[in-house]
Amino acid sequence: MPDGEAGGTRVPPLRPAPQCLDRTVERTKRMTETPSSAPCVQRQEKLHAAEVGTGAHIFEEFASTLRYLASVVLLIAVTSFACAQKSSPSQSLPAKPFTMKVNVDMAVLHATVQDRKNTLVSGLSEDDFQVYEDGVLQPIKYFSHEDIPVTVGLVIDNSGSMKPKLRDVVSAALVFARSSNPQDQMFVVNFNERVSFGLPDNVPFTDQVGQLEGALSRVRANGETALYDAVAVALEHLKKGNRDKKVLIVISDGGDNASRHKLAEIMALAGKPDVIIYTIGIFDEQDTDRNPGVLKRLAKDTGGEAFLPASLEDVAPVCERIAHDIRSQYTIAYVPTNRNRDGNYRVIQVKANAPGRGRLLVRTRTGYFAPAQSQPSPAAKVEQP
Repeated sequence: MPDGEAGGTRVPPLRPAPQCLDRTVERTKRMTETPSSAPCVQRQEKLHAAEVGTGAHIFEEFASTLRYLASVVLLIAVTSFACAQKSSPSQSLPAKPFTMKVNVDMAVLHATVQDRKNTLVSGLSEDDFQVYEDGVLQPIKYFSHEDIPVTVGLVIDNSGSMKPKLRDVVSAALVFARSSNPQDQMFVVNFNERVSFGLPDNVPFTDQVGQLEGALSRVRANGETALYDAVAVALEHLKKGNRDKKVLIVISDGGDNASRHKLAEIMALAGKPDVIIYTIGIFDEQDTDRNPGVLKRLAKDTGGEAFLPASLEDVAPVCERIAHDIRSQYTIAYVPTNRNRDGNYRVIQVKANAPGRGRLLVRTRTGYFAPAQSQPSPAAKVEQP
């Protein structure tokens, strides 16, 4: 670096005083007479040293300032990084659930595909499916085959006829919870002649098995059966969930002798295109209130499946199978070519064909009610246990 420059700042050179210049000239003339010019040379060296010293001093001050600024910047960066780590979404917030943005007029189907041996079939593509509404082929707008989290309602019969079976029912429901997607949000609706939520008022949903176990055990089995009212309450609560897929699992003998709602009202509510209902019928042959036909209809119309296990020991494997079924479904969405808002029922049929896969059976909802302006049916009363 040239003398007098430090960090890009030019320092003007120091010049000797005029008196010193005159003496230098005079002593130069007398060099033949004076054997040595050391005093002036020494002074010139001092002046040069002073000049260099001044530049070095300025450079040192500038370098010191740079070191200070660098320390401040480093401190700010470290503090910001620490704060970012403290508030990192991966540490303080749960993982974002899967979401699918769809048009309000889009029909969303969740389809289960099985082969002739009732084995779940995976690996199909969008081109392997055909969707028909009222016999008219519909263009598929969205297709996915992912294990997406769901909002699940466990609707548990606590009527008097279920008393000797309730322990096995609770165990089976917990098997389902442990086999489900960790991001599922669940709730419990207990019912006899009254309908109540199992979770506390300030906990609408949970993914904790311990909380579910408490929710399933809060009501003692006694009284009559208000199955339809319980399903109506559960369907309404599903709307509060923020998962794209909605599922109800109903464990009951299928009978109803205490509901305000009628079966036709429940089937209309279940006709929404975003709810799947699985049913598990538990009853004895001598049970006069049993009604497996209702359980089968609820499941078939919504794309679920009805199970009638032969013994209580089979209930837990059934719940595990339902959890696997939910996690293996295909999601198919389309915008109906029939855009009339007439409130009429639209029949849906989904077919699947893939080379080398043989005959495939697709299970999904059988149809839905088109949107229309209508008065909602009265909601069932929910009582606190």
